[in-house]
Amino acid sequence: MSYKPAICSMSLGRAWAHTLSPKLAAASSASLPGIEIFFEDLLYLASSLPGGPTPSNQLLAAHQIRAQCTTLNLEIMGIGPFNNCEGLLSPTARAQKLEELHLWFEIARILGTDIIQIPCTFMTKGVTGDLAIVSRDLREIADLGASQNPPFKFAYENLCWGTFNDTWEKAWSVVEAVGRDNFGLCLDTFNIAGREYADPCAEDGKCVGADVTFKESLRRMARTIDAKKIFYVQVVDAERLRVPMSESHAFHVEGQKPRMSWSRNCRLFMCEEERGGYLPVMDVLKAICDEEEGLGYKGWISMELFNRSLLREDESVPREHAERAMRSWEKIVERMGWENKVEPLNVAPRKAVSRVSQKEVESIEISARL
Repeated sequence: MSYKPAICSMSLGRAWAHTLSPKLAAASSASLPGIEIFFEDLLYLASSLPGGPTPSNQLLAAHQIRAQCTTLNLEIMGIGPFNNCEGLLSPTARAQKLEELHLWFEIARILGTDIIQIPCTFMTKGVTGDLAIVSRDLREIADLGASQNPPFKFAYENLCWGTFNDTWEKAWSVVEAVGRDNFGLCLDTFNIAGREYADPCAEDGKCVGADVTFKESLRRMARTIDAKKIFYVQVVDAERLRVPMSESHAFHVEGQKPRMSWSRNCRLFMCEEERGGYLPVMDVLKAICDEEEGLGYKGWISMELFNRSLLREDESVPREHAERAMRSWEKIVERMGWENKVEPLNVAPRKAVSRVSQKEVESIEISARL
């Protein structure tokens, strides 16, 4: 196995500013072979159909996405995020999430992917961080996924603003406690460095003593995690704020943790130091992928960027971000010494229609509503 680049669909423009179709086209034009479907994009597409984002329209949207990706030779490598499904104290809320999960199985099956991404919860009410309860909830999800035909895998991710499991170490503890082969990790360079190295509220943008403590954390990660449990990796950097986050900062959102506000506005593609990138994300990637001193991971490397630039209502946004992503990938390959470890990029069009015909839409819609 080698390394393959992908990009999250949201990273080519937020759904309320940019529809999905030109974003998929931009990814293909930039020679990106893989796409990670951000559920927000699918939901907005379903919302544009008569009747709104009903379950049947979500399935129809999945069919339309799959058809376009097939035409563009884009492999759908995952879908997410399946949010806030752990540690729920309300039996009703827990049952609703499990019901929602069954719809996600249908959607993922249509998209042709077997990976569903689950971030740690960032809810603050109605949840507990008790590991026994969290692992119970996620084990039930894993078992439901394993019982499907074909089965599904779940990639659990620490968010640097998460309520309980905000570090790689805590996320790994959850994966170990769940104890299922189909429940593993999504390791994200930003969320790992964004919690233990960066502090957007500090003048220098760093946690106290971060230069020492973060290196030790990465060494510990390389000794601790089972590489077989890494289902895929997300890579981005972030800019250091000129003015530290505070309640008077332009990016501040009431009730939102500073790291989340920073994340939503300031992520950058890796190797974009000229734009202000400052996190030691290359060190994180080496700890995950290096065959001698790291975990030796190989597989999908997906770029998940959030940034205020994605909100610009300019039709050039998807293309610009896809091209930036490919420049980032080329630099990653060079800096990591992967020239002979990446799959050749091939975007030769498949024999498929460029868009779903009306007849196919009607057929899909009938099937989706059964």
